[in-house]
Amino acid sequence: MTTLIESEEHKSLRAAVTAFARTHPHTADPEDGKRLWQEAAKLGYIGVNLPEAYGGGGAGIAELALVLEELGAAGNPLLMMIVSPAICGTVISRFGTEEQKREWLPPLADGTRLMAFGITEPDAGSNSHRITTTARRDAATGDWILTGRKVFVSGVDIADATLIVGRTEDARTGRLKPCLFIVPRDAPGFERRPIDMELNAVERQFELTLDDVRLPADALVGDEDAGLLQLFAGLNPERVMTAAFGIGMGRHALSRALDYARERTVWKTPIGAHQAIAHPLAQAHIDLELARLMMQKAAHLYDAGDDAGAGEAANMAKYAAGEACVRAVDQAVHTLGGNGLTREYGLARLITASRVARIAPVSREMILNYVSHQTLGLPKSY
Repeated sequence: MTTLIESEEHKSLRAAVTAFARTHPHTADPEDGKRLWQEAAKLGYIGVNLPEAYGGGGAGIAELALVLEELGAAGNPLLMMIVSPAICGTVISRFGTEEQKREWLPPLADGTRLMAFGITEPDAGSNSHRITTTARRDAATGDWILTGRKVFVSGVDIADATLIVGRTEDARTGRLKPCLFIVPRDAPGFERRPIDMELNAVERQFELTLDDVRLPADALVGDEDAGLLQLFAGLNPERVMTAAFGIGMGRHALSRALDYARERTVWKTPIGAHQAIAHPLAQAHIDLELARLMMQKAAHLYDAGDDAGAGEAANMAKYAAGEACVRAVDQAVHTLGGNGLTREYGLARLITASRVARIAPVSREMILNYVSHQTLGLPKSY
């Protein structure tokens, strides 16, 4: 049964992360971002969800989402937390070989290594069945050879490797099935090109080209025949963590707006006394709190091993958080008026950033499609 009341351990973790995050002012400087990541890792925050046997905290996605939410609420969201420990760390923990676990999980936990994740392609955004990155076996050596392209891959330049979603041919049916491969950053034929984004963030976005990238047989993570099971083991935590990312950002924007509304006086009282200002801010708070409840439910289901239930809840949490984040940021900017667009108050940069929670890793429309046919039983239109 999902508990709606945080444990004392969670409350203590939340307070500790909040205190830590407030000592690091927001910056888009990569060196500052690297320093924040390393310090957070030393305190055990980055690897809190990874197994204790491999240097992690032995907790779950619920705790990792809590960490990211509080970092975001303090204005310091770490986007790579969604990718490195949540997606890649989870997949390797659940399906990796013993050698892969020993090689990757300890440095992912202590922050000395990062891993990126590549799934989206230029012609295969929300439709993962159209992924054209293929992996074929070299019959003579047993190596894998990957060919394809990926776009909107975060942090490839700072990651030691990228977990790439490719497709292999099923020998029995001839159909292509998804598989995951660890591709080192310096692998021959693995090229990256930065995408010029209107985002004020530490992490950059890249387009990747895999031109006959040769990998050893042990680059494959998990069972070649497991397919979607392994893929969604990473995608469900990704949705939960994106919800945390959005909720944290929304809370940060709301906090700045509340500070302003309490102090800014135009007539006889602070502007926060006027219902036209107060009520939209109250509604933004309610929306963020409701999204957090669904995020906590999704994380609880995932950590309990209910992958099917977690899939539905994680999609709903990501949808609710994305919408709540965009509305909170918009209302915060509107509360400050012209000041909301100045660098001094730091809200204008969130206008673009908040859309990330609505767009990625899956659009709001695709979540509505999921709920329509998976939850409500309505027929597909695609």
